Amino acid sequence: MSCWETIQAYAFRSVGFGERLLPKEDFTLCQQFTLIGSGMIWNVYFGALALLCGFFLATAVALGKGAQNPLLRKPSEWFIFLFRGSPLFIQFFFAYFAFLSLKQVNPIFDPFTAAWLGALIVLFLNTAAYSGEIFYGALRSIPKGDVEAADAYGFSGWPRFRKIIWPTMLRLAWPAYTNEAIFLFHATTLVFFSAFPAWQQRGDALYYANYFADKTFNPFVPYPILAGYFILLTLCVIGLFGLINRYLNRHLPQESRRRLKLRMNIIR
Repeated sequence: MSCWETIQAYAFRSVGFGERLLPKEDFTLCQQFTLIGSGMIWNVYFGALALLCGFFLATAVALGKGAQNPLLRKPSEWFIFLFRGSPLFIQFFFAYFAFLSLKQVNPIFDPFTAAWLGALIVLFLNTAAYSGEIFYGALRSIPKGDVEAADAYGFSGWPRFRKIIWPTMLRLAWPAYTNEAIFLFHATTLVFFSAFPAWQQRGDALYYANYFADKTFNPFVPYPILAGYFILLTLCVIGLFGLINRYLNRHLPQESRRRLKLRMNIIR
């Protein structure tokens, strides 16, 4: 099988299109690049949807934590504490068995035991908790002068939040939020190594890299390929979030704009 035929056969295998059986012998670089790249579809799926949905929940959680009403503040504080205080791997584990128990009670919960939905919910809640804390810190850092100026111009309630508070909060939080987005995409590799099973061997990029490492007894080929894909994905995230950061700071002088700085999370 030529490299082009391999790409045609395995490029979309992780989502159910193409060759059903994985290669069993004579593993080529083309096969490894293609299958690991195919698995990246899942990593992008989990990361992009979790970020998109978690962004709005994180905003609500940050506002809840900053509220004076304890009925709003306490649930937000405990939500952040729960998901920031426990390892993501354990969250996957408990969520899967919780969904499995609910499935036995009512078949409507059957999709929740699949990675495409169950793991996505866990990632969504996890990133919402971390991002909520980031947004809360930015909310507390908004200059009082901005709020006083808004009051002086007659802004109050929803108009003040939409035109003054929320844009300033995002501008202050965006560099840290970019790092959270990068970490979330890296964390998607835990999905198929937790409790959620890979149906018909349709896993993510790490799943295929581990498959080749086990079959060839040589981890120094598939894992660097995997790292290369994630480096490219990280560059894409930095580029996209950099454009958004530039848009958020478009009204500031060039020397006053906050630039994105990549700060790796050594321990989380």
